[in-house]
Amino acid sequence: MEHSRFAGPSAVRPRAAQVVGGRPWHDTGLDAAVSAVREQFLRPGAHALAQSRVDPEVRSLRVEALAKAALGQSKGIEVLAAEDPHNPDLWLWLGRTRVEEAWAIRPDARARAVQAAGYTAYTRTMQAAREPLMRAAALWPDDPVPWEAMLWYALGLDLDRDEKDALWVQASRRCPTLYGAHVARVVSLSPQWGGLAEEMFGFARTAMGTASREDPRSALLPLAYFEYFVQERSGIIRGSSSWFSHEECRDVQVAARGWFEGPRPHPRTVEAHNLFGAAFHLADARRPARQHLLRTWGRPSSLPWTYLGGDEVSQYVKACRHLNVVLD
Repeated sequence: MEHSRFAGPSAVRPRAAQVVGGRPWHDTGLDAAVSAVREQFLRPGAHALAQSRVDPEVRSLRVEALAKAALGQSKGIEVLAAEDPHNPDLWLWLGRTRVEEAWAIRPDARARAVQAAGYTAYTRTMQAAREPLMRAAALWPDDPVPWEAMLWYALGLDLDRDEKDALWVQASRRCPTLYGAHVARVVSLSPQWGGLAEEMFGFARTAMGTASREDPRSALLPLAYFEYFVQERSGIIRGSSSWFSHEECRDVQVAARGWFEGPRPHPRTVEAHNLFGAAFHLADARRPARQHLLRTWGRPSSLPWTYLGGDEVSQYVKACRHLNVVLD
């Protein structure tokens, strides 16, 4: 259970890295754009999206990151879109930002009865995402990324299964390997959201089986386990031994061995290493956990670390310290 085939010589011992929360990527252009947007300078974000049109994987990552960076600024993006109404990037960004703004104010399910006003605001914000996303899709019919965003919209509004399936078909038809859309599909199929564990795991395994060696969709398997654990074992998880059984860890090990980062890493490579690293950490498989976490270069992703409770940075740092992965 200790062997890993992805890691090169740089991953055999701890390496110092500064922890950077909320940026699980190696994309200096996106780093700069996210920083600018957080300072309420929106045009660099629009420029970063325009540059992403050549690669749907880059576009998917960039619009997700820029939408999260633009929380509370959807009105400003709407102004830019009104000034340039034929620009699909701006409508896509506006729609995805409204999706993220809605998720940010979503009331806890257990408290909805006493938070009716909050749930109404959440629903209205989420519903407002549909029109700009559909406009983006109409302006650029070949783009799969608006349909990926619509998968999160459908999940948030708990649309019928037929509607969720139809949106998945639209996204996958345009880009069958789109990582972000696959993540949304796994979550949509999970027991936590009304799905069946067997179907969720079946989907993850099928995607993994059709992926090339350098395609990080192998990480959908540990993602499926985390989704399963949150729903099915929420009352019994008390330590690492209650997360992954020996057989479940072997399952994740097989998935990890089927993925090789390659000389030109995928835009979602850091996210995949986070998923594998967290899974092996919780299975107490120290060596592969360290190897994968070293390859995150101090950049935790929200999934899977928020499954553990709290924010991703604190859980990531805790795991790294436990594994003697040195952080600045």
